[in-house]
Amino acid sequence: MRDYGAALRPLWTLDKSVRFLNHGSYGATPKALLEAQSRWRARMEAQPVRFMAELPGLLRDAATSCAAFVGVSPDRFAFVENATAGVNSVVRSLCLSRGDEILTTDHVYGAVRQTLRHVAATTGARLVEAPLGLPVASAGRIVDAIAQHIGKRTKLVVVDHIASPSAIVFPVREIVALCRDAGVPVLVDAAHAPGQVHLDVDALGADWCVGNFHKWLCAPKGAGFLAIADRALPAIHPPVISHGYGQGFAAEFDWIGTRDPTAWLCAPDACAFHDDLGGEALRRRNHTLVIEAAREIAWALKSGLSAPEHMLGSMASVRVPGATPCDLPTALRIHDLLLERHAIEAPLVPFCGAMWIRISAHAYNEAADYRGLGEALREIVAELAPG
Repeated sequence: MRDYGAALRPLWTLDKSVRFLNHGSYGATPKALLEAQSRWRARMEAQPVRFMAELPGLLRDAATSCAAFVGVSPDRFAFVENATAGVNSVVRSLCLSRGDEILTTDHVYGAVRQTLRHVAATTGARLVEAPLGLPVASAGRIVDAIAQHIGKRTKLVVVDHIASPSAIVFPVREIVALCRDAGVPVLVDAAHAPGQVHLDVDALGADWCVGNFHKWLCAPKGAGFLAIADRALPAIHPPVISHGYGQGFAAEFDWIGTRDPTAWLCAPDACAFHDDLGGEALRRRNHTLVIEAAREIAWALKSGLSAPEHMLGSMASVRVPGATPCDLPTALRIHDLLLERHAIEAPLVPFCGAMWIRISAHAYNEAADYRGLGEALREIVAELAPG
């Protein structure tokens, strides 16, 4: 078994003075992939006209490699800047009418919620959020909550693969099967899935799936994807309509004007980097590390996790008791004090009436990175307590 933790930290440019426990927010790109991106940029700027003429073919080559990694055919795979852009492409392409319902859960990512709110407001549709609460006791609880809210007016279900605020890995196949049986199309937001869990898009059976390569696969920022099912679906268009309009799914997304495509061209290198670090073995190791750390933090706080351990991947959320008021300013204050006093970078999330800290584990992390975090949180919360 290869060495992980501090031995691999030099592969990244992360600040050596900070314990970085927040890979989940934006990822962290290793030096090798930054160098690969620089080479692509140098090639682009050496002869921009020729490069742009070659770009459609280059993107299709990259798409072929990345599509295989996430389990979909390349003709049904397109690059987007991030998962939220992919969600916008799907939802804003659908023909929704007044009285139609879009169903998601209360764990939906904030930017996706805003997208759904906007589409509902402009079409007269209604956004419905199935309440899961936190903690979540079982995968069946998630399936049942969604099932209870699917009705005759439900025209779309948007479900997370791994929820951002709670870090919970949803039972996506069961949810998709439920929606298919009800005749309702489903969009899977797999922003956190590639590199954190094994992802096989076609095996999920969803109508659409979006994800990121720049999070757990460590590609340069701005590398996401949109995949569509192998069956007749409404035409999906990119947010920007350009020269490729009407020429098919891949052509429309590959060319929407002049932009920097180098993060996408590096995505196959990111997949290879993940495999070189161990692939499935790395994912198992990260899961074990984050669960052991979460247990220690929960013990120090006399608290608990957001879900049973088997429902978590390479992230875990732990409740932080006593943090009041339970709002964003308090979360930011605790975050800032953790960073200033203890050199710990980890997000605090006010969610479902409680404060949660979400920790991540990647190849460069080790047990020592999490040591003392529970005690530090307990002290900060006591200091900020009113009175």
